[in-house]
Amino acid sequence: MVISHRLTLAADEVFDGSVELDESYFGGRRKGRRGRGAAGKVVVFGILKRNGRVYTVVVDNAKSESLLPVIKKKIMPDSIVYTDSLSSYDKLDVSGFIHHRIDHCKAFADRQNHINGIENFWNQAKRVLRKYNGIDRRSFPLFLKECEFRFNFGTPSQQLKTLRDWCEI
Repeated sequence: MVISHRLTLAADEVFDGSVELDESYFGGRRKGRRGRGAAGKVVVFGILKRNGRVYTVVVDNAKSESLLPVIKKKIMPDSIVYTDSLSSYDKLDVSGFIHHRIDHCKAFADRQNHINGIENFWNQAKRVLRKYNGIDRRSFPLFLKECEFRFNFGTPSQQLKTLRDWCEI
C-alpha cells in the first residue's frame, strides 16, 4: 500500500518540540505485582507529541537499554522531553534532550511539567482493550496500533476519510 504524501503514519514520524514519554503495563486482572515490573504483563512504551500524535511500541522491559533506542530513533535532539521519575530516563539528561521530570509522589503536574497527555492515551487504550476480555499476546500489538490510530486521527468520519485517502493511490 502506498501512503499519500499528505498524511504520515506515526511510525514514520520523528517527534520534536515538547514530547511526553511514559511506559505502561497491559494485561490481566491485577495478578501478581502491580505497577512497574508487574509479572506477566505486556510492557508498552509511548511517546506523545504535545497537542499532536502518539506512538507506541511493545518493549521487553522498561529499562533504559530497551527505551533509549526508541527515544533516539523517534525524537529529534534538543526536543523538550517530559517524563516521570523512572530511573530508566536518567540517561536523557546527557543525551541531547532538554529533560524535565515530574515526581508523581509529590504532584502530577507543575505548570507545563506533566505527562498527563500520554496518561490520557493509556486510559483510553485500556478502556477500549478491556472490552475484549483478554487478547492473545501475538495479536496485542495490532490492537494497540488500532488504539493509536483512533487517537491520532480523530472522529470515526475523519478516520474513514484518512483510510480512503491512503487507499487512493
